Amino acid sequence: MLPVEIILLILIAYLLGSVPTSVWVGKAFYRIDIRDHGSGNAGATNTIRILGYKAGIPVLVFDVFKGWLAVQLAGWIPLPDLSAEAITYLKIGCAMAAVIGHIFPIFAGFRGGKGVGTLAGVGLALYPLALLIVLGIFILTLAITRYVSLSSMLAAFSFPFVVYFITGERQFALLVLAILVAVFVPVTHRQNIKRLLKGEENRFDFRRKKVQNR
Repeated sequence: MLPVEIILLILIAYLLGSVPTSVWVGKAFYRIDIRDHGSGNAGATNTIRILGYKAGIPVLVFDVFKGWLAVQLAGWIPLPDLSAEAITYLKIGCAMAAVIGHIFPIFAGFRGGKGVGTLAGVGLALYPLALLIVLGIFILTLAITRYVSLSSMLAAFSFPFVVYFITGERQFALLVLAILVAVFVPVTHRQNIKRLLKGEENRFDFRRKKVQNR
């Protein structure tokens, strides 16, 4: 049986991931549900597209923070009976719980985002150097193509290769998680892939203006 502390940590990580930042910002300051506009995605990219950078950047920062904090919780709470390897697996469990919470938030009718920002926070906590390299791939791809979805998928696909290059086989559990990320992100972008193949995917407009408050 799992210790109560571990169950509570996983639950807290899920609840933390479930904080629907973009939905709450949209409703509190603009009186709209961000999921009814644009791509219908409750994430930072759609928030920037619809509400502008003033709303979108704080949403992005908090979504990243959720993933980072969920992982850190597993290291901050004293669990003397667990080995270092077990703590690593617990961090991975908390990371997954936070991402699932972002995608299926209990505080927003289980209609959330795609988890990329929260995954970035997980990467920041578990593999900071690898995240910086992957972030560079994301930014470069976005600058060239202006497709956020394609940039996210290419960054995710490169993630396990970057992690392996940095850690080798010394951190097998983290490498497995990186592989799962490479599979997970394209799965959450299935509709984007269809639109990319049809040439119907919207390009990101860096000068996007926000809607007016209602």
